[in-house]
Amino acid sequence: MRLLLWLSRILFGMVFIFSGFVKAIDPLGSAYKFQDYFMAFGTEWLFFTALPMAIILSTLELVIGVAVLFGIKMRYSAWGGLLFMAFFTPLTLYIAITDPVPDCGCFGDAIIISNWDTFYKNIFILAASVIVFIYRNKIKPLWSEKGDNILLAGMTSLAVLLSLYCILYIPIIDFRPWKVGNDVSELVIPSPERANVYLIFENRETGETEEYPSNDYPWNDQEWMATWELIDQRREIITPFQEAEIENFYIEDEFGDDLTEYFIAKEEFWFMVVAHNLHRTNSRAFDRRITPLAADAAKHGLDLIVLTGSTLDDVDDFRHTHQTPYDFYLSDDIALKTIIRSNPGLLLMKDGVVVAKWPHRRIPDFESIQESFLD
Repeated sequence: MRLLLWLSRILFGMVFIFSGFVKAIDPLGSAYKFQDYFMAFGTEWLFFTALPMAIILSTLELVIGVAVLFGIKMRYSAWGGLLFMAFFTPLTLYIAITDPVPDCGCFGDAIIISNWDTFYKNIFILAASVIVFIYRNKIKPLWSEKGDNILLAGMTSLAVLLSLYCILYIPIIDFRPWKVGNDVSELVIPSPERANVYLIFENRETGETEEYPSNDYPWNDQEWMATWELIDQRREIITPFQEAEIENFYIEDEFGDDLTEYFIAKEEFWFMVVAHNLHRTNSRAFDRRITPLAADAAKHGLDLIVLTGSTLDDVDDFRHTHQTPYDFYLSDDIALKTIIRSNPGLLLMKDGVVVAKWPHRRIPDFESIQESFLD
């Protein structure tokens, strides 16, 4: 039982710590997931709670995971872990059955698993939490009560501060397709199906059938073609069709023309500003950082464009108010939120590769970018 208890503590603690950490470094991503659930269940009026709930959830997971793993305040942490899993296990079963969203987001963008896999995972974690709860009195703390209090308070503060930092800037670890170094030109294009095609012919006189590869049959034999008739074909899948890893991303101008391939394939450096919602964007970042950067970039022959999920009327109003002498293009606001967790945020692109990215609070001047990346 001692071995089983240790295995349960390690399993429970490590899963909770990992789950809490990946949520804490991307609280906005967790908030967007909460909003997906609110929309699916018709409770959009709860949108304002999404971000606080994301911070609370990640903090609870981290603190409970550390407490169980190190035997801190077991009378409370064992109860907390059991109640946590007693609530979320049936909830994930309901989500798996109804499938309101594609994935639960339990591991953020670090690991994407299906709703059913999430439920099966929670069965094991629930079992581990029950074992920890039953034998909680046998788990001895590693430090004194004072040391436990200090560690628990420090972990709680660290989790909250980490979430706040990643809200103000961007996640310290990027698990999304648009992370620095990725070649998005390969990720925005779906992988076509590869298959061997075989043609099945039937002899009109004897009823005999023969199968030939689609690129190797006697199509130029007039006598053979007069006798045999194509009746069917068979496909032998080598590689199935796969959707693009980056979905619903496009760059569209005011006339509805799709310029995605033009920009993504550009061999020169260019700047992409992402402002998924112009009503909620930090307009001072445009006035103080982006507009001066665009002017300097233009002097060196480099493009700077803004992608937004707002309407054309909103774009016109924003450009008129802030006198922005650069082009705005339309895109899907959900896809833009996955590019950078900052509104606005800046990306430096070249030949389809994300060279660098900055939140609006840390957008450097052109000279600094030139010294670091362009020279």
